[in-house]
Amino acid sequence: MADSSFDIVSKVDQMEADNAVNQAQKELAQRYDFKGVGASVEWTGENLLLKASAEERVKAVLEVLEAKFIKRGISLRSLDAGEPFPSGKEYRIEISLKNGISSEDAKKISKIIRDEAPKSVKSQIQGDELRVQSKSRDDLQATMALLKGKDLDVALQFVNFR
Repeated sequence: MADSSFDIVSKVDQMEADNAVNQAQKELAQRYDFKGVGASVEWTGENLLLKASAEERVKAVLEVLEAKFIKRGISLRSLDAGEPFPSGKEYRIEISLKNGISSEDAKKISKIIRDEAPKSVKSQIQGDELRVQSKSRDDLQATMALLKGKDLDVALQFVNFR
């Protein structure tokens, strides 16, 4: 019997992110407490830029955006939000979306699998994802449950379960 396997990835669905940003823009345009404060959310290449006239308002814009991301099923762990900083007469927050698993996070995940998963489970790092293999599908599912229970810095998805 061949080994069963799955891949651990960390990706953000770009269409869902676009939809979340569009919904946040609509809510900012409609809400009374955002009238006249220059609140906006926009894409700047791969990153998001939040703007408002005051630091509290730009933090409120961030909360609206986070709520929309949660509603669209995107983990907040995949958002890398900076601190509010003044720029002219407005405050801004830059947010980048994390795609892929960094090598140090991959090593942490691999160590967790080595230490705590069933002994038949093996993992190997392949670029920005991990391949996990075992002869037993039950062991692989136990490994998935183990990783879901851990509080890691990255949003994990499990794909290609064979």
